[in-house]
Amino acid sequence: MSVSTVARATAIALNGVSGEVVQVEAAVSVQTPGMAIIGLPDTAVAEAKQRVKLAVQHSGYALSEHFLTVNLSPAALPKRGTGFDLAIALTALAASGEVPADTLAETAHVGELGLDGSLRRPPGLLSAVVAAQEHGFRRVLVPADSREEAALVAGVEVVGAPNLTAAAMWHGADAPAKPPPGAAAERGIAPASAPAPTARGSGAPPGGGPTTEPGERAPGTDANLSDVVGQPAAIEALIVAAAGRHHLLMIGPPGAGKTLLASRLPGILPPLGPREALRASAIASLDVREPLRELRRLPPFESPHHTATAAALIGGGTGADIVPGAVTRACHGVLFLDEVAQFQPAVLDGLRQPLESGRVDIVRARGRTRLPADVQLVLAANPCPCGFAGVLDGERQCECPPAARRRYLARVSGPLGDRIDVRMVLNRVSRLSREPEAGATVTTEEARERVSRARRRAEHRLSGTPWRVNAQLPGAWLRHPRHRPERSATVVLDTALARGGLTLRGYDRTLRLAWTVADLAGVDRPGRPEIAQALALRLGEAP
Repeated sequence: MSVSTVARATAIALNGVSGEVVQVEAAVSVQTPGMAIIGLPDTAVAEAKQRVKLAVQHSGYALSEHFLTVNLSPAALPKRGTGFDLAIALTALAASGEVPADTLAETAHVGELGLDGSLRRPPGLLSAVVAAQEHGFRRVLVPADSREEAALVAGVEVVGAPNLTAAAMWHGADAPAKPPPGAAAERGIAPASAPAPTARGSGAPPGGGPTTEPGERAPGTDANLSDVVGQPAAIEALIVAAAGRHHLLMIGPPGAGKTLLASRLPGILPPLGPREALRASAIASLDVREPLRELRRLPPFESPHHTATAAALIGGGTGADIVPGAVTRACHGVLFLDEVAQFQPAVLDGLRQPLESGRVDIVRARGRTRLPADVQLVLAANPCPCGFAGVLDGERQCECPPAARRRYLARVSGPLGDRIDVRMVLNRVSRLSREPEAGATVTTEEARERVSRARRRAEHRLSGTPWRVNAQLPGAWLRHPRHRPERSATVVLDTALARGGLTLRGYDRTLRLAWTVADLAGVDRPGRPEIAQALALRLGEAP
């Protein structure tokens, strides 16, 4: 091979949870032996040259004796992480004449190298495979133990390689003449004769056995909604919130069951559809260290501590190192903020834009990152700093002055509070029957069935539109003559709007709630009873 030949392979650069295609180029030049990686790499990428050198040595191959330059293109795009190792090693071997370079660019490569040549799963592998599929790649080469995770992305042929030797041979390289003793055998490859490369396009892992199809996890959790005792109105409000994916605020003293109710919400939500499950799983792949074996069908549940910063809640970082926050990890699920009045007001106000748009845009001097944030927000707060306001049957009485109570709850700003559809005021259960009445408790399965039926009604009504749940409906749709309830049914809303008791956003959100109540009741259009119940939920009265 001439020293002027440039070898090219393809890798994926993650930016948040999305990815961009990176062309990894390698060429040798007549200089002092060495290796350099250019193209705006971070520290982890720059250190790849040491991992590549030792991995190649332990794999039984050899790099060129001339100077080897590896360029990551586009050069202006920041690159971070260890997922580039495999592509860098293969282009270096191709530039050195060890691996044919004709097919490297047709396959996306994602993998981290060990010093012994083994391939390991980098963080965000599933996100990288999703990005490769979105950019038109139909084949990816990943570590063998991550093949099942990569296969969760439909329409992509997945090749799993246990080590660099197997990856090079799959691309057509000859078996190494003298692999280091024991290095290949530890990966299930005979030292003297590595396994023959599987024919390109078969998708079978070199030297690997069959892979089982990923299973599906049943929705729900071990915790049951029937554990909530003595709060029938709160349970009904929770079901309404789940049916329409409405944001929820619970106010009550300690021990009233706020956290218990919030923890039962994911169990009564329908399982995620294929598209939502893939996105939620791709987001989860950024944090998990072990390969994912199946898509996450259960809606995620995030509950950050009240000391969380804006970067921890919304997402952030410096330069290209943008880390998703809790609102992104909870995408297509529930974001629960317990003791919400203890959060910093500026941190809470950072949620206003994600709640409206379903995404977070983080802008830095070196680039812009867009993160998904389609969440159902659940807030819980005590009624005052001590938590005992309104508790008449307790041993401790509230001594907080009225001004302190107002300041405490005012930490949730008006604009953020206006985005809350359902408000609940909970009291402690003061009397518990020894013999619960038949039908007095609602199980998770019963509630989930009611929610699913209401969701199906909404999906049927909204077929042909970009919306699937009532919480997504815009005001123009709600107030359109075809969908607007009768004037006799909305007279109370019209009066409240005219007198300033409701903002236009509050008016629309009450109509959204009314449609959800109608779906749960099985009626085609909200009437006066449904709008009255929706307004009661909006104002924090008993349903």
